[in-house]
Amino acid sequence: MAPFTCLISYILVILRLIVAVTAANPHHSRNALDIVAQLQKELGPLLSGSSRIFGPDNSQWASAMDRWQELAPPQFQGVVQPGTEDDIAKTVQYLDGKSFDFLVVNQAHAITSTVGKFNGIQIDVKSLKDVSISADNRTVKLQAGTYSYEVTAKLWEHGYITTTTTCACAGIVGPALGGGFGLAQGLYGLSSDNVVSMNVVLANGTAITVNENINADLFYGMRGAGHNFGIVTSLELAIHPADWMPTWYYKGYVFTADHLEALFDELNRFHGNGSTPKLMIANFNGYMIIPAISNKTATDAEKLLAPFNQLNGISQNVTAPYPQIIEAFGVGMESSLCEKDKVHITSAAGLQVFNITAQRQMYDLFNQNLALHPEFGNTVIRMEVYGAEGVRNQDPGKSAYPHRDDYILTAFDALLNPGSDLQGVTRNWAEQTRQLWNAGQPQRLPTTYVNYASGSESLSSIYGYEAWRQEKLLDLKKKYDPYNRFGYYNPIPTTNWPGNRIPGPGPVSGSG
Repeated sequence: MAPFTCLISYILVILRLIVAVTAANPHHSRNALDIVAQLQKELGPLLSGSSRIFGPDNSQWASAMDRWQELAPPQFQGVVQPGTEDDIAKTVQYLDGKSFDFLVVNQAHAITSTVGKFNGIQIDVKSLKDVSISADNRTVKLQAGTYSYEVTAKLWEHGYITTTTTCACAGIVGPALGGGFGLAQGLYGLSSDNVVSMNVVLANGTAITVNENINADLFYGMRGAGHNFGIVTSLELAIHPADWMPTWYYKGYVFTADHLEALFDELNRFHGNGSTPKLMIANFNGYMIIPAISNKTATDAEKLLAPFNQLNGISQNVTAPYPQIIEAFGVGMESSLCEKDKVHITSAAGLQVFNITAQRQMYDLFNQNLALHPEFGNTVIRMEVYGAEGVRNQDPGKSAYPHRDDYILTAFDALLNPGSDLQGVTRNWAEQTRQLWNAGQPQRLPTTYVNYASGSESLSSIYGYEAWRQEKLLDLKKKYDPYNRFGYYNPIPTTNWPGNRIPGPGPVSGSG
């Protein structure tokens, strides 16, 4: 029997119930070295001594250009590396005044092809890495250059966790601007739901505080559509005690293809259309393995996994402390998911349940393409299911994140080398896969998580079909970025909203 393969599936179980971008100004066509010389002469003296400005002739240029996604990379004429948060404000004020486009880069994990329209100055924030726990041990302040694994490890040392992303090498701020899925969301909600306050630089270089009391309207937009409005130089996230989760139980399965229907039927029963219990931290459903992790005893965890054991897959189990879970998943710092300088052909969709017929069609399509093109061996289809309760319990009117009834996060990802002649074939495959996901839920309009969007989706599928959501975002854009300086990351329009909309007022309890 052929192995039932395609990617990975993870189940996490626990005992307790537990920066932005710029505008459509004319691109500078001057020689990059001349531009850098101008920046060094005029901007350099305004910045702190720990800042740097350099161009293509610098030995650090290649490193600054490294990206996770090379399909449609932005073009840069120079790099500014701020040494302080205040340097970001001064840099933006200068660049805006000189009509230079600017794009903030941290871990360079943007999937979308819309950033490929950029040509200007990179603001590289990777050196801003301060992680500071508040005196009352309720929040952590994270600067713009922090990323998931280092924050998780540092908080763990102090006995806390927060809502970081699952992928070890992804940034903290960027994902949170679009929502931010992660291991603890079944308990505490998305990363954006845990943001207490932000320090934001607007398009003209003005530095402001944004929270539920100060600039509260922007606080709504920054949590779900934040890439459109400003640069977050640092933010405060709520933290939570971790003393109840010392070790976790992990179990992985490999199933043969004849178990596909039975497996997804069992997964639908297990997740119950969004009723995944909050003690279930995360579940990545895919075609190769289903790891499970719990701070229960192995015996207790096995009771939850009994239905999967009965499918007679090949299994393996280990234990690991919380910060090492990502290594067990294969999404750690040294994993292929953190490898840069590859072309990723992607598509994505939000689901509520698995359509078993569509899953079989997807599997057959996968095998057909792999047989025709063995080069597709690194292609993965990822289906992530996290605990839903912490996300559903949030007031949907208080943030711009629109998809709280999406319980399954899916993504197609084919890895190619730059210059590959298979891009056309792969794009077609990616679109066919997305169509199968959406055709399997004909009663729903297509939805796409903004941080997984490839750039080809409708804005309504990304930011919501409700007219009140769209109008609110349009009003924020007109107020905070009327010249569309932040217009490169799945950008919302500055005037009329294109495509579908659902009329009606917003939630009565919502605020912003």
